Amino acid sequence: MNEWQEVGDRVYVRRHESFDLNVGLVVGEGHCLVVDTRGSHREAADLVDSIRRITPSPWTVVNSHSHFDHYFGNALFRPAEIWGHVRCAEEIAEWGERHRAGMVESRPERREEFEEVTIVPPDHTFTAAADLDIGGRTVRLRHFGLGHSSNDVVAYVPDAGVVFAGDLVEEGAPPAFGDSYPLDWPVTTAAMLDELPGQVIVPGHGAVVGREFAWAQHDELTLVAELAKRAHVEGLRDLIKLFPYEEDVTRQAIARAFTQLDG
Repeated sequence: MNEWQEVGDRVYVRRHESFDLNVGLVVGEGHCLVVDTRGSHREAADLVDSIRRITPSPWTVVNSHSHFDHYFGNALFRPAEIWGHVRCAEEIAEWGERHRAGMVESRPERREEFEEVTIVPPDHTFTAAADLDIGGRTVRLRHFGLGHSSNDVVAYVPDAGVVFAGDLVEEGAPPAFGDSYPLDWPVTTAAMLDELPGQVIVPGHGAVVGREFAWAQHDELTLVAELAKRAHVEGLRDLIKLFPYEEDVTRQAIARAFTQLDG
């Protein structure tokens, strides 16, 4: 962990012990792209130092979605452009200070670290698709629909065949359903895999995976959606053991699914 892994031509992943988070780096001629900025200014400063060991070039930033561990470091990358889905910018602007206060309260041992954070939402947004020129290399940003959050962004590097999937794909732990849309998530994942042919898939957390892993997780998410719909009608007691995840994860997924089904 904490060392850059080259997963395609000048495309790197750095996996961190903190939240098992992955950060992406795409290096072009005289410019680079940073995918996510970590969970505090101190973590972002460490990330900046590590990027500078790879390239001295100026950067553009993409936030994969609006959860704190992916954007709390944004301030250290300004005045660069920071890209995100339009709802990512809206949610960070509305909820960012609450996110920060929540981390101060829940992680008292890191209180000073989180109190230092300045909330900086993306200043360049899109709704469905945007293409970035990163030093002569195209990076395609896509939003395929609701999933892990309302605003998941996938960054695809076509000349390297690498997909930065954000938290639409999780490795090493079950998918996180806290802000999710379980009924849509498998459809969104399938749309990503159908449209983007990349063979290397970088999850938001955990080890780099391939398409087979991502499709297998899609199948699990499909089962969650189907069982949640049944449980909404039939009751939960006899169905909960059929879900592919532990009970605490399952109950969170069901709660979110029921919220969708109840409108």
